[in-house]
Amino acid sequence: MSEYDVGTQSLKLEREGPILWCRIDRPHARNAFTPAMYFGLKRAVRLVNSFAEPCALIITGTDDVFAPGGDLGGRYEPGDEPVPAGLTYESLPFLAIRESNAPVVAAVNGICQAGGLLVAMMADVAVVSDRATFRVPELLRGIIDATYAATLPAHVGLAQARDLLLTARKIDAAEAHRMGLFSRLVPHAALRVEAVRAACEILRTAPEARAHTKRMLNQQYGTIDYETMFASLAFGREPREGMRAFMEKREPDWIPQDLPG
Repeated sequence: MSEYDVGTQSLKLEREGPILWCRIDRPHARNAFTPAMYFGLKRAVRLVNSFAEPCALIITGTDDVFAPGGDLGGRYEPGDEPVPAGLTYESLPFLAIRESNAPVVAAVNGICQAGGLLVAMMADVAVVSDRATFRVPELLRGIIDATYAATLPAHVGLAQARDLLLTARKIDAAEAHRMGLFSRLVPHAALRVEAVRAACEILRTAPEARAHTKRMLNQQYGTIDYETMFASLAFGREPREGMRAFMEKREPDWIPQDLPG
């Protein structure tokens, strides 16, 4: 068993034969991604693709959390290496995961939201614990998420994507599986074994043919409007108000005062 450094101690990498495990491990912040963690996932994908022999990457979480998305405070942990400034195409890992030639499997062990859900969706296969829950909460914080708008309809259809994106409601693993968000739902105790099984199944396929097939599959996704997304994050009023409301533990000012529930 070997350990690797991807620029943050909040991602623990260990190799077991043809499997490189990446465990999201920031329990005091419920595994919320720092900028270095997002970039570290991208570095983990590059690492597994650099090995001379075939290897698969399995991404999982800690305790009852896979990942809830980005840390809205944008904080760094001690020892985190600097990354490209802001949340940009260069710092986010989602397309790197989607386009990886080496197999990438998500072993979703618990709470999976926002950027964490995108990590799982962009993996070749997501193996999901029956204890997992899912949510797309970006609009609750005033955030335009162009990656979801371009990819979620391809997974669940337009009607279901509208529902999940525009209501930001939480769903359990059974509903996520029924709507086709993921393909493999397993008992929690079997998650690790089933994730390894999925990775090994992919490793049995021919790598060059697999890469072309993945490229063709990825063409089913829409164009990602990062220009609008990042302009809003940089200059928009709603993301700033959403952040302030979250930090101050209050409702954002766009919610009607007499709204039921």
